[in-house]
Amino acid sequence: MQSKIEGYIAEINAFTPANADELEQFRIKFLGRKGIIGDLFEEFKQTTPEEKRALGKVLNECKQAAEAKVLEFKEQFENHQQQQSSIDLTLPGNPVNIGSRHPISLVRKEIVEIFSRIGFNVAEGPEIEDDWHNFTALNFPEEHPARDMQDTFFIQKNTGSDKGDIALRTHTSSVQVRMMENGKPPFRAIMPGRVFRNEAISARAHCIFHQVEGLYIDENVSFADLKQTLYYFVQELYGKGTEVRFRPSFFPFTEPSAEMDVTCMICGGSGCNVCKYTGWVEILGCGMVDPNVLENCGIDSNKYTGFAFGMGIERITMLKYQIKDLRLFFENDVRFLKQFQSEII
Repeated sequence: MQSKIEGYIAEINAFTPANADELEQFRIKFLGRKGIIGDLFEEFKQTTPEEKRALGKVLNECKQAAEAKVLEFKEQFENHQQQQSSIDLTLPGNPVNIGSRHPISLVRKEIVEIFSRIGFNVAEGPEIEDDWHNFTALNFPEEHPARDMQDTFFIQKNTGSDKGDIALRTHTSSVQVRMMENGKPPFRAIMPGRVFRNEAISARAHCIFHQVEGLYIDENVSFADLKQTLYYFVQELYGKGTEVRFRPSFFPFTEPSAEMDVTCMICGGSGCNVCKYTGWVEILGCGMVDPNVLENCGIDSNKYTGFAFGMGIERITMLKYQIKDLRLFFENDVRFLKQFQSEII
């Protein structure tokens, strides 16, 4: 009899009802007036006193296990039923919150589309760079004052014979170097990505920002090609009639070099804190690729020429959407981001 009771205990412990009906059938089977537990107690009465001492404990455990199982699942089914009854099925559903792309992502996508129309593809590279690709190959000699313009965050100082210090890249020009080292002209590509510089955070600057740089190398490429390419870009981005001006400048990796300004669209040219009250905003730097850069990357500078340009996506976005503080792009303020819900593209 003991082995039979132990079998019933195993069956009780293994039982899991799927619904209240199955639980009720289980209760009737084991605890009903004519159930298994009742039959076992009737059989128990016929055993000898010695057997009763051995079987009594096991029989009580069997009954307690069945009662606990019924109580456990009865509470579960009742709570579930109460939860269902508390739901008003006639109420409208919860609204689905529609998100939006970040304004930086919107403008980056638009810039890529504009340049893709005139044959530029997209190239990307690592955000952690060595000294060669970030500085030296781009005509930044070691200890040259030009490096001060791009003071950055160094990760590792190398003293061996490798390619120098490891740092967070200060521009996506390093992608241009990798492209020229690993391929053959002609090249026509833009390089979007995140860059880092050790700058004071303000309404106009941040230690993290996003760039799009461009490179076009082929035979007989001239500064006129550069100007027409960038003029087309500005007209497509800001609309026909946008005023543009080029100012001579200096960049170690281009010669001649220029900075390109457009009319400040926040103040309409009257002057504000974004344009430093000049009416103009610089949106990019550009120039003809320095022959030294071509030679550093294994390209014959007597046969090939090219131009390069680079712009900060934040500055472009501020003008396009008339945003007066660059820090808003990094603060994750939902009130600011919700303004771009209609700009999902």
